[in-house]
Amino acid sequence: MKNIFALIFFTLFLSACSSSLDTTNFTPEERLAYAIKLYEQEDYEEAVKEFDAIILQYPGSSIVDDAQYYLAMSRFKRKEYILAGYQFSKLIKGMPSSEYLADAQYMLADCYYELSPDFSLDQRYTKKAIEEFQVFIDFFPLNPKVAEVENKIKELNDKLAKKEYEAARIYYKLEDYLAAQKYYDSVMEVYHDTQYAPLALYDKINLLLERKRDKEALAEAEKFLSKYPQHKNYSDVQKIKTSLENKLTLKP
Repeated sequence: MKNIFALIFFTLFLSACSSSLDTTNFTPEERLAYAIKLYEQEDYEEAVKEFDAIILQYPGSSIVDDAQYYLAMSRFKRKEYILAGYQFSKLIKGMPSSEYLADAQYMLADCYYELSPDFSLDQRYTKKAIEEFQVFIDFFPLNPKVAEVENKIKELNDKLAKKEYEAARIYYKLEDYLAAQKYYDSVMEVYHDTQYAPLALYDKINLLLERKRDKEALAEAEKFLSKYPQHKNYSDVQKIKTSLENKLTLKP
């Protein structure tokens, strides 16, 4: 009973104290509770200092993985995504039996997700986010966050597809048709399940028409009609197909 009252008193004491509290005489558990209270109060700067100190002073303690996880989360809340990712990685690699492992893997991927820039910029963080989200799915397939992760992977793949698609359009406008076709093919092969795949195929058909490659254009038109019967460009491709069939039939 005395221990219960002591814990209640300590919790109330933490709620009333400021971030400048001297924690040198705290037990590891008391110091962790204080650091978590700072985190909950959104005093992330002071929380980082406390979690860092706990990790350094009590390296073999059972609370180290708690401190490591909350240190990473504090960095994340401060939008220090590279530092947060580093700390989540430390937990994953150094504490593989931690209860925080699944959450740490998700948050590591989410750090890269937050770092992922506009499609027009370098996409290394986008690719890294996809990679780490896929690791999460592979290792924790029954986790409740899997559906959310799958949606984020789709969003990130759409961004990569858009980058390739827009590059193809630029080359198309510059009349560098070989380069444009290369990028259209990349969108269709690598990002076949994104919204940009049918757009790339449609543009490729028109590119082939401009290059007078009617047989190839017809083959691609047939592919489009087979794969994308609900697409907004379906009727237009039907007309292209009919026109090409008539044209090729008339040829000697």
